[in-house]
Amino acid sequence: MEWLKSGINSVGTADDNQIKLHAQAPDHMGLLTVSGKTVQLLAPSGGFPADLTIDGKPAREGTLAVEGSMPSKIAWHGLSLVVQDRGGRYALRIEDNESPTRKDFKGLNWYAPDPQFSVEASWTPYTPAHTEKLPTLSGSTLELPAPGIAEFSLAGRTLTLMPVLETAGAKTLLFIVSDATGKDATFAGGRYLHAPFPDHGLDKPGKLILDFNRLENSACAYSTYASCPLPPERNRLPVAIEAGEKRYTP
Repeated sequence: MEWLKSGINSVGTADDNQIKLHAQAPDHMGLLTVSGKTVQLLAPSGGFPADLTIDGKPAREGTLAVEGSMPSKIAWHGLSLVVQDRGGRYALRIEDNESPTRKDFKGLNWYAPDPQFSVEASWTPYTPAHTEKLPTLSGSTLELPAPGIAEFSLAGRTLTLMPVLETAGAKTLLFIVSDATGKDATFAGGRYLHAPFPDHGLDKPGKLILDFNRLENSACAYSTYASCPLPPERNRLPVAIEAGEKRYTP
Protein backbone atom coordinates (compact mmCIF):
# COMPACT_ATOMS: atom_id res chain seq x y z
CA MET A 1 0.00 0.00 0.00
CA GLU A 2 1.39 3.38 -1.05
CA TRP A 3 0.10 6.78 0.06
CA LEU A 4 -0.69 9.23 -2.73
CA LYS A 5 0.42 12.83 -2.46
CA SER A 6 -1.48 15.79 -3.84
CA GLY A 7 -0.63 16.34 -7.50
CA ILE A 8 0.95 13.77 -9.82
CA ASN A 9 1.98 10.29 -8.71
CA SER A 10 3.68 8.26 -11.45
CA VAL A 11 3.39 4.49 -11.12
CA GLY A 12 5.59 1.75 -12.63
CA THR A 13 8.74 -0.31 -12.16
CA ALA A 14 11.24 2.28 -13.44
CA ASP A 15 13.33 4.16 -10.90
CA ASP A 16 11.95 7.57 -11.92
CA ASN A 17 8.42 6.77 -10.67
CA GLN A 18 7.11 8.29 -7.45
CA ILE A 19 5.50 4.90 -6.74
CA LYS A 20 7.85 2.13 -7.78
CA LEU A 21 6.25 -1.28 -8.25
CA HIS A 22 8.22 -4.31 -7.07
CA ALA A 23 6.54 -6.78 -9.41
CA GLN A 24 6.52 -7.79 -13.04
CA ALA A 25 4.90 -4.74 -14.65
CA PRO A 26 5.53 -2.00 -17.25
CA ASP A 27 8.21 0.63 -16.63
CA HIS A 28 5.55 3.35 -16.67
CA MET A 29 2.00 2.26 -15.96
CA GLY A 30 0.20 5.57 -15.52
CA LEU A 31 -0.12 8.84 -13.63
CA LEU A 32 -2.46 9.10 -10.66
CA THR A 33 -3.35 12.75 -10.01
CA VAL A 34 -4.93 13.88 -6.75
CA SER A 35 -6.77 17.20 -6.59
CA GLY A 36 -8.93 17.64 -3.52
CA LYS A 37 -11.36 14.71 -3.52
CA THR A 38 -10.80 13.87 -7.19
CA VAL A 39 -8.39 11.14 -8.31
CA GLN A 40 -7.70 10.71 -12.02
CA LEU A 41 -5.67 8.26 -14.07
CA LEU A 42 -3.67 9.83 -16.90
CA ALA A 43 -1.53 8.11 -19.51
CA PRO A 44 2.27 8.25 -19.26
CA SER A 45 4.38 9.52 -22.11
CA GLY A 46 3.83 7.11 -24.99
CA GLY A 47 0.37 6.06 -23.82
CA PHE A 48 -0.96 3.34 -21.60
CA PRO A 49 0.79 -0.06 -21.73
CA ALA A 50 -0.86 -2.78 -23.77
CA ASP A 51 -3.36 -4.88 -21.80
CA LEU A 52 -3.87 -2.26 -19.07
CA THR A 53 -7.54 -2.23 -18.06
CA ILE A 54 -9.91 -0.32 -15.79
CA ASP A 55 -12.79 -2.43 -14.50
CA GLY A 56 -12.11 -4.98 -17.23
CA LYS A 57 -12.14 -2.48 -20.12
CA PRO A 58 -9.18 -0.96 -22.02
CA ALA A 59 -7.68 1.85 -19.95
CA ARG A 60 -8.72 5.42 -20.73
CA GLU A 61 -7.87 8.68 -19.04
CA GLY A 62 -10.45 9.89 -16.56
CA THR A 63 -11.69 10.11 -12.98
CA LEU A 64 -11.50 6.99 -10.83
CA ALA A 65 -14.25 5.83 -8.46
CA VAL A 66 -12.85 5.85 -4.93
CA GLU A 67 -15.74 6.07 -2.49
CA GLY A 68 -18.01 3.15 -1.60
CA SER A 69 -17.59 -0.58 -1.99
CA MET A 70 -16.86 -0.60 -5.76
CA PRO A 71 -13.73 1.49 -6.43
CA SER A 72 -12.18 1.45 -9.91
CA LYS A 73 -9.80 -1.48 -10.43
CA ILE A 74 -6.72 -0.88 -12.56
CA ALA A 75 -5.25 -4.18 -13.77
CA TRP A 76 -2.36 -5.47 -15.84
CA HIS A 77 -2.17 -9.25 -16.14
CA GLY A 78 -1.96 -10.54 -12.53
CA LEU A 79 -1.38 -7.11 -11.00
CA SER A 80 -4.24 -4.95 -9.70
CA LEU A 81 -4.31 -1.46 -8.21
CA VAL A 82 -7.17 0.25 -6.36
CA VAL A 83 -7.28 3.75 -4.86
CA GLN A 84 -8.96 3.86 -1.45
CA ASP A 85 -9.94 6.66 0.93
CA ARG A 86 -8.39 6.18 4.35
CA GLY A 87 -9.61 8.88 6.69
CA GLY A 88 -9.34 11.64 4.09
CA ARG A 89 -6.01 10.38 2.72
CA TYR A 90 -5.75 8.40 -0.50
CA ALA A 91 -3.80 5.16 -0.65
CA LEU A 92 -2.97 2.91 -3.58
CA ARG A 93 -3.56 -0.74 -2.70
CA ILE A 94 -1.39 -3.03 -4.85
CA GLU A 95 -2.08 -6.74 -5.20
CA ASP A 96 0.16 -9.14 -7.13
CA ASN A 97 -1.05 -12.65 -7.96
CA GLU A 98 2.57 -13.72 -8.43
CA SER A 99 3.86 -12.49 -5.07
CA PRO A 100 5.72 -15.10 -2.96
CA THR A 101 3.34 -14.45 -0.05
CA ARG A 102 0.37 -15.50 -2.15
CA LYS A 103 2.04 -18.38 -3.97
CA ASP A 104 3.40 -19.84 -0.71
CA PHE A 105 0.07 -19.42 1.15
CA LYS A 106 -0.60 -22.51 3.28
CA GLY A 107 -4.23 -21.93 4.27
CA LEU A 108 -6.21 -20.58 7.22
CA ASN A 109 -6.74 -21.93 10.71
CA TRP A 110 -10.16 -21.92 12.39
CA TYR A 111 -11.69 -23.15 15.62
CA ALA A 112 -14.14 -26.01 15.18
CA PRO A 113 -17.72 -24.63 14.99
CA ASP A 114 -19.34 -24.45 18.43
CA PRO A 115 -23.08 -23.75 18.86
CA GLN A 116 -22.55 -21.97 22.20
CA PHE A 117 -20.92 -19.09 20.33
CA SER A 118 -24.02 -18.40 18.24
CA VAL A 119 -26.17 -16.15 20.42
CA GLU A 120 -29.32 -14.06 20.18
CA ALA A 121 -28.78 -10.38 20.93
CA SER A 122 -31.19 -7.56 21.77
CA TRP A 123 -30.94 -4.52 19.52
CA THR A 124 -31.28 -0.93 20.76
CA PRO A 125 -30.96 1.78 18.09
CA TYR A 126 -29.09 5.00 18.73
CA THR A 127 -31.32 8.07 18.91
CA PRO A 128 -30.08 10.38 17.51
CA ALA A 129 -27.76 8.69 15.03
CA HIS A 130 -24.15 8.22 16.13
CA THR A 131 -20.87 8.42 14.22
CA GLU A 132 -17.94 6.44 15.60
CA LYS A 133 -14.31 7.49 15.13
CA LEU A 134 -12.22 4.37 14.62
CA PRO A 135 -8.41 4.42 14.82
CA THR A 136 -6.58 2.32 12.23
CA LEU A 137 -3.30 0.43 12.28
CA SER A 138 -1.86 2.96 9.83
CA GLY A 139 -2.47 5.83 12.28
CA SER A 140 -5.41 7.37 10.43
CA THR A 141 -9.01 7.64 11.66
CA LEU A 142 -12.19 6.40 10.01
CA GLU A 143 -15.58 7.91 10.78
CA LEU A 144 -18.40 5.42 10.23
CA PRO A 145 -22.08 5.43 11.23
CA ALA A 146 -22.87 3.30 14.29
CA PRO A 147 -26.63 2.62 14.28
CA GLY A 148 -27.07 1.04 17.72
CA ILE A 149 -26.02 -1.47 20.36
CA ALA A 150 -26.37 -5.26 20.55
CA GLU A 151 -26.65 -6.82 24.03
CA PHE A 152 -26.20 -10.56 24.65
CA SER A 153 -25.07 -13.14 27.20
CA LEU A 154 -21.90 -15.19 26.81
CA ALA A 155 -19.81 -17.15 29.30
CA GLY A 156 -22.25 -16.19 32.05
CA ARG A 157 -21.82 -12.45 31.45
CA THR A 158 -23.97 -9.77 29.87
CA LEU A 159 -21.99 -8.03 27.15
CA THR A 160 -22.56 -5.35 24.52
CA LEU A 161 -21.11 -4.66 21.09
CA MET A 162 -21.45 -1.66 18.80
CA PRO A 163 -21.45 -2.29 15.04
CA VAL A 164 -20.74 0.15 12.21
CA LEU A 165 -21.93 0.41 8.62
CA GLU A 166 -19.08 0.09 6.13
CA THR A 167 -20.86 1.93 3.31
CA ALA A 168 -24.02 3.96 2.77
CA GLY A 169 -25.69 0.98 1.10
CA ALA A 170 -24.45 -1.68 3.52
CA LYS A 171 -26.70 -4.74 3.87
CA THR A 172 -24.97 -6.14 6.97
CA LEU A 173 -23.61 -4.85 10.26
CA LEU A 174 -19.86 -4.94 10.87
CA PHE A 175 -18.71 -5.71 14.42
CA ILE A 176 -14.99 -5.06 15.00
CA VAL A 177 -14.18 -7.14 18.07
CA SER A 178 -11.28 -8.15 20.26
CA ASP A 179 -11.35 -10.65 23.13
CA ALA A 180 -9.06 -12.50 25.53
CA THR A 181 -7.90 -14.96 22.85
CA GLY A 182 -5.98 -12.10 21.18
CA LYS A 183 -3.17 -12.62 23.69
CA ASP A 184 -2.02 -15.89 22.16
CA ALA A 185 -4.48 -17.55 19.76
CA THR A 186 -6.17 -14.97 17.52
CA PHE A 187 -5.10 -11.80 15.75
CA ALA A 188 -4.29 -9.17 18.38
CA GLY A 189 -5.61 -6.36 16.18
CA GLY A 190 -9.15 -7.71 16.46
CA ARG A 191 -11.49 -9.70 14.25
CA TYR A 192 -14.51 -8.86 12.10
CA LEU A 193 -18.02 -10.25 12.33
CA HIS A 194 -20.63 -9.46 9.69
CA ALA A 195 -24.19 -9.97 10.90
CA PRO A 196 -27.64 -9.44 9.35
CA PHE A 197 -29.73 -6.44 10.31
CA PRO A 198 -32.06 -6.83 13.33
CA ASP A 199 -35.48 -8.34 12.65
CA HIS A 200 -37.27 -4.97 12.87
CA GLY A 201 -34.65 -2.90 11.06
CA LEU A 202 -31.94 -0.58 12.34
CA ASP A 203 -34.20 2.14 13.73
CA LYS A 204 -36.43 -0.02 15.99
CA PRO A 205 -35.72 -2.31 18.96
CA GLY A 206 -35.42 -5.93 17.93
CA LYS A 207 -33.36 -9.10 17.87
CA LEU A 208 -30.45 -10.42 15.81
CA ILE A 209 -28.14 -13.42 15.77
CA LEU A 210 -24.42 -13.01 16.43
CA ASP A 211 -22.59 -16.13 15.26
CA PHE A 212 -19.04 -15.74 16.54
CA ASN A 213 -18.06 -18.88 14.63
CA ARG A 214 -17.94 -16.48 11.66
CA LEU A 215 -15.37 -14.12 13.19
CA GLU A 216 -12.66 -13.51 10.60
CA ASN A 217 -9.32 -11.75 10.44
CA SER A 218 -8.86 -8.38 8.80
CA ALA A 219 -6.37 -7.85 5.97
CA CYS A 220 -3.88 -6.57 8.54
CA ALA A 221 -3.52 -10.10 9.92
CA TYR A 222 -1.78 -11.08 6.66
CA SER A 223 -0.01 -7.95 5.42
CA THR A 224 1.76 -4.90 6.79
CA TYR A 225 0.55 -3.03 3.70
CA ALA A 226 -3.05 -2.72 4.88
CA SER A 227 -4.94 -0.11 6.86
CA CYS A 228 -7.56 -1.67 9.12
CA PRO A 229 -9.85 -0.12 11.74
CA LEU A 230 -9.20 -1.27 15.30
CA PRO A 231 -11.93 -2.35 17.75
CA PRO A 232 -13.52 0.60 19.57
CA GLU A 233 -13.01 0.57 23.34
CA ARG A 234 -16.46 -0.82 24.09
CA ASN A 235 -15.91 -3.76 21.70
CA ARG A 236 -12.89 -5.09 23.58
CA LEU A 237 -14.50 -7.99 25.35
CA PRO A 238 -13.10 -9.40 28.65
CA VAL A 239 -14.07 -13.00 27.76
CA ALA A 240 -12.35 -15.56 25.54
CA ILE A 241 -14.26 -16.25 22.32
CA GLU A 242 -12.71 -19.53 21.19
CA ALA A 243 -14.52 -19.43 17.87
CA GLY A 244 -13.92 -18.20 14.36
CA GLU A 245 -10.58 -17.64 12.66
CA LYS A 246 -7.33 -18.11 14.55
CA ARG A 247 -4.09 -16.15 14.20
CA TYR A 248 -2.44 -16.56 10.80
CA THR A 249 0.99 -18.20 10.78
CA PRO A 250 2.90 -17.98 7.46
